[in-house]
Amino acid sequence: MKLYMQVLIALGLGLKRNWHIFAGLILGVLAGIWLHSNPNSVIMTAFTFIGQVFIRLIQMVVIPLVISAIVIGITSISDSKQIGKLGTKMIFYYAIITTVAVVIGAVLALLLKPGLGAASYINSDVATGIQAQVATTIEAQKGNILNIILGFIPKNPLSSIAAGDMVPIIVFAVIFALALAKVGDINRPFVSFFESVFAATMKITDWIMCFAAPGVFALTAVAVSSFGVDIFMSISKYLGVLALGFCIQLFIVYPIFLKVFSKVPVLMLYAAIAEAMMVAFGTASSSATLPLTIACCEKRGISHKVTSFVIPLGATLNMDGTALLQVVAVIFLAQAYGVVLTPFLVVQIALLAIVASSTCAGIPGAGLITIALVLNGMGLSPEQLVAGFAFLFTIERITDMMRTLVNVTSDAVVAAAIADNENEINYDLLNNPEEYNEVIN
Repeated sequence: MKLYMQVLIALGLGLKRNWHIFAGLILGVLAGIWLHSNPNSVIMTAFTFIGQVFIRLIQMVVIPLVISAIVIGITSISDSKQIGKLGTKMIFYYAIITTVAVVIGAVLALLLKPGLGAASYINSDVATGIQAQVATTIEAQKGNILNIILGFIPKNPLSSIAAGDMVPIIVFAVIFALALAKVGDINRPFVSFFESVFAATMKITDWIMCFAAPGVFALTAVAVSSFGVDIFMSISKYLGVLALGFCIQLFIVYPIFLKVFSKVPVLMLYAAIAEAMMVAFGTASSSATLPLTIACCEKRGISHKVTSFVIPLGATLNMDGTALLQVVAVIFLAQAYGVVLTPFLVVQIALLAIVASSTCAGIPGAGLITIALVLNGMGLSPEQLVAGFAFLFTIERITDMMRTLVNVTSDAVVAAAIADNENEINYDLLNNPEEYNEVIN
């Protein structure tokens, strides 16, 4: 059987168990199409409210879940060498997947040239100014990477927690957990506290997931109702390039990765995480999907030791879907404004996209916001590219949904590969969907 058919069958197995979320997605699309033709502010306000309630409820548990999961995951590994082994392997695997993603994005964007269709909408004088500025300032902006890295280290962990800055939170949680692991049995009161926090947040997640179907329905309806057919046609090539890139990641890169680095069957893994994939697509938020991603992996055979260590870190630092989007979006802007894409500039865009994606919050819209970091490397700011950004934001919700699906899937793929390498996966459970504990009832 062809690989893409196996993937589709795997998704079908997940849809069979969770038809109500799939129904919410389909009904949301239909409702959005109707609302686009028959605008109704009252209905739109109601749908927006329902969707935001769903996202906020899940985001409410993200920070305590991330901190407690990392602390439990690291302290549960008594051997510091094993912590280093898992961490090194995780970084290596994430680096491979993200590098492949940016290469795919760059190659597709350079070959298919999605930005040329938008060039006629750009003021020629503005385009000339942008071209000159890129040519004269690109070298002067390279130092920004050091400032980005410095921003990973929190000056005040409590301020980072209050502000919801996930990367500094992750850095502090990892350092704190490593220290707890080193102090020995005296850490038990603290570790027990975080074990209680983790259990409570997972229980809250179970409650919130009862609201998944109406939440996904409302979010999808609002997104679809905002799109206009005319603007869709003018930017369809950009959307097509992204969709093709994301499909290559899902249907080719991840299966090959699993084949090379593990013996995990892609058929069963995609079936096991189908709920998380659907919620990721509906919410466009990897942070909002994080509790469900962990629950899917743990309840379908991947050990808590691996999921609690790999997935929270991946949900913040591993954004290969976002990196692919940012490379395509920046090349799209460059083509629209007539900027000459030299090999050096393309490589710089790709490297900055990897850095920028790792700083991207797992919330809707963050992928385009952090494009500013990539543009800074070209000596530009989003304010100078207003017309080009208008195209990107027109379909931002659709691209957000697709990139989030890829981001969440890659986290689970890497967790499964590491679990297989470390003999921390129950294949009897993973390969038997009939025995799965339901995550969404």
